[in-house]
Formats: sequence, C-alpha cells, structure tokens
Amino acid sequence: MAALPAAAWAAGDAEAGKTAFTRRCTVCHSVAEGQNKVGPSLHGVVGRPSGQVANFNYSPAMKNAGKTWDEATLDTYLTDPKALVPGNRMILAGIKDEAERQNIIAYLATQK
Repeated sequence: MAALPAAAWAAGDAEAGKTAFTRRCTVCHSVAEGQNKVGPSLHGVVGRPSGQVANFNYSPAMKNAGKTWDEATLDTYLTDPKALVPGNRMILAGIKDEAERQNIIAYLATQK
C-alpha cells in the first residue's frame, strides 16, 4: 500500500470520523484518557508508540511490535490489523473504505 501524502490526511473529516468511531470502535475502545476497555484507550494515540498504554494487558505481538501510531501506520493497521501486527488480539477484520479510515484517523488526531 502506498503511503498517502500529508494533504490526504487533511481531507479526513473529524466529525464524520467521530460518528464512524462511535459506530465501529466504542464497544472496545474509549478516547477518554486512562479509560481502557476490552481495547486500550485511544486518547493521544496519534504519535504514541504501540503497546504503551498503562494498565492495559497487550498481546505479546503488540508489546513487541515496535510501531509508532502515525497516520500512515494507523491507516495500514485499520485496513488489516492482523497483517500489520500478526498475533494481535484486535477482533476488527479491517476497514476497507479509505475515506472512513481517514475520517477515523482525523478524529483520533483530535483526541489529545
């Protein structure tokens, strides 16, 4: 998958991303700082190293993934989580719609 230029990320709509995040992600994730659910809190995820949220029991695969959750890495991960980090525990099969992924990433970028 080719990386998108920085301008493509600006095209993500954070409000639409909030709606998509609420529909797809809030069963397992919160954007509240320190509020882990089945998945870790995604507060401040953009720019954070993988496997680093306090008090969350990550899979060994995620603990050792060595990724930084920048926009391109999040896009790749949300497309196919098992391909980017084989052995992770996230149950999402992937989000195939590019615009929806960009919107979710734009929303997550606002959660600092």
